Formats: sequence, C-alpha cells, structure tokens
Amino acid sequence: MTAEKSGEKTASRGGGGTSFVPSEHRVERAAGDLRRGAPILVGTEDSGGSSLVVAAETVTSETLRRLAENFGAPSIILTHARAATLKIRLYTPEIVSVPLDAGVSAAQLKAIADPTTDLEHPLQGPFEASRANPPQSAAAAVALAKLAGLLPAVGLFRPSDSERERILIEGAVSQIPAADIFAYEGETARTLELLVRARVPLKGAETAELVAFRPKNGGQEHYAVLIGDKRSPSLQPPGPVLTRLHSECFTGDLLGSLKCDCGDQLRGAVKAIAGAGGGVLLYLAQEGRGIGLMNKLRAYRLQDEGFDTMEANRRLGFAEDERLYDIAARMLLLLGYSKVKLMTNNPDKLRALEAAGIEVVERVPHSFPDNIHNRGYLKVKAEKGGHLL
Repeated sequence: MTAEKSGEKTASRGGGGTSFVPSEHRVERAAGDLRRGAPILVGTEDSGGSSLVVAAETVTSETLRRLAENFGAPSIILTHARAATLKIRLYTPEIVSVPLDAGVSAAQLKAIADPTTDLEHPLQGPFEASRANPPQSAAAAVALAKLAGLLPAVGLFRPSDSERERILIEGAVSQIPAADIFAYEGETARTLELLVRARVPLKGAETAELVAFRPKNGGQEHYAVLIGDKRSPSLQPPGPVLTRLHSECFTGDLLGSLKCDCGDQLRGAVKAIAGAGGGVLLYLAQEGRGIGLMNKLRAYRLQDEGFDTMEANRRLGFAEDERLYDIAARMLLLLGYSKVKLMTNNPDKLRALEAAGIEVVERVPHSFPDNIHNRGYLKVKAEKGGHLL
C-alpha cells in the first residue's frame, strides 16, 4: 500500500522518497526540535522556497554562528502584534521580516522577541522591516513556534536549492512542509479519540465520571467530567446538556491564584452542574487563553509593569485570545451531544461552538465576585473582551 493510500503524505529528503511518519507526527517532532534550540527546514510550494528556521527563544549563539557562516545573515520573523510594540512598520500581512546582521547573538535575537526584557534592553532598534512578502514557510514557522509553546518569533535563513540536500543529510535537520503545520490544529480536532472513562467522585458532585481524550497525533490530552446519574434526563443525548467549557489554569485551578477567577469558575461549575441535576464540564488544555503556561507567566510579568491582560498578550506577539473550540465540539460529539446549554459569559464561545456544529440553545451566566487582585482583570475582560459580566 502506498503512503498516499494509507492516508500518509509523501515527503521528500531532497526531492524523493516516501515518509513512514504521518504528517501530524512530523509536526510534533519539528516542534520538539524548536524547543531544543535545533534548526528545522520548513518547506513550501510557493515561489518563496524552503526556509531554515530556529526559535528565537531557544537557539544558542553557537548554532546561530554556524548557520550564518553557511547561509549568510538571518532575518527575524515577528507577528504584527510584537512588531507594533517595537515600532516596526507593517508592510506585509500577518508577519514581518526584519533583516539582521550576520553576527547577531542568541541574546540579541531573544531580546527582540521577548517583551519581558524590554526594560533591560531599552531603545532597541530602529528596525527596518523588509517590504517583500515573506514566504509561506516563514508564517508556518511562527505558527509552529506557537504550537511548541514558545514565543512566536523565529530566526530565518534562506538556503539555496542546491544546499537543501546537504542540510537534510549532513546537518541531520528535520524537514516539515508548511502545509502540514497549517493543517495541524484541524487534524488534532478531527482525530481526537475517547480513550478511557472512569468513575471519580468529586467534592460537591459524588456521582461523576472522568472521560479522557487524546488526538492520534499524540498531542495533549483533554478531559470531560460528566456530573450526575447518566440515566437522568439531564444527561440524555443529544441534549441539550448543561455544559461548561473550562480552559486549564494551573495557577488558578491548582494553586488558588487570586489574579483570575478561574478556580472559582471551575469549582463553581461543578457545584452548579450537580445542583441542576447533571451536565458536562470540559477541561481543555488551553492554558493562558491558548498561549501556554510559560507565556502566561510572561504576561503576568508584563501586567506587573502596568499592561492589562490583553495588552500583555499582544506585546508577547500573540492575539488577545488564541483558543480554538473545535476540540470541545469534537469531545461533545464523541459523548453523544449536539445541543448544549452553555455556562459562559464569553460570546466568542457561543459563536465558536455553533460554528463547529454544536447547537447552543441557551446561555447560562457564570460569574463570581471579584477581589482586589482580579478586579482590573475582570474589568478588561468585560470592556475589551466583550464578556457579559
């Protein structure tokens, strides 16, 4: 059976050969290489050609030096959000490419990408962005950095076609098509599987079942908590079932942080669903509105400098909210539900679930009293995020 017939794509090492590794697994491998500071080759079918990229956050000066010796001076690829913070003119859509000197160090590269060090590196620039549109491989590399949980900034080198084979063989560099990176999140939701379910009595909801899900690409697990007797009318498919979508929050859920209302929302949802006779709580691996715990902590540092939660995300180079809800929809469908009464104050969740094929028949308000530490945070969510608080 050919790779195409088995659902795997044909990948090349210098133009030919069949890959025995599915595309989604290659994305995971490439993301791991970026986290380790290794370069990867991102291929593309557009006229821009392939790019050799490193993560601005993790690359070492030695790696940068060797790459520059072989392939010339790099560029740094930034999102519009981070570029705007650095007062870089935005000539191109979505991302910008800023040419750098061949002798740029890893510390300098990271300083451009990391706003938490802006006070330590004042008066950076001025930076002059290239007016030419970056290749698709550049945008894909930034997307891959996000998938890896890193700052969304990469150093980019442009090897010639004749150098590509040497990079793959002699340099032992992994290769990933840009199209596979762009398709990754959709494939993650599409291939999500229900793995195991077990009874787990909870405080405030002794009749509860924990259900674990994992995508076929081996990515992060997500969980559902079914609260109440499964034979009760409240839990009968296809619904509507009382549902809460909860994005994981290590600081709030586990440590009881007062900077947000996540812990209150989690425990309050369990109590409210149990009191209503039953429902579903989805616990989604989307820490920090989808930017990951490390970057959320960076956002907290920026908040200590006076920026609000949404400004902090943008200074880091992210959108104000990076979460996607296709996975939540897939989890509900695997549980047998296509209609929900959604416990939320966030209109974006209503729209996202409906766009993913789940009918939202009712919005159930879900808010809790503020405190001196999260008052400003909740105000920003209401005024800038449109939350119905």
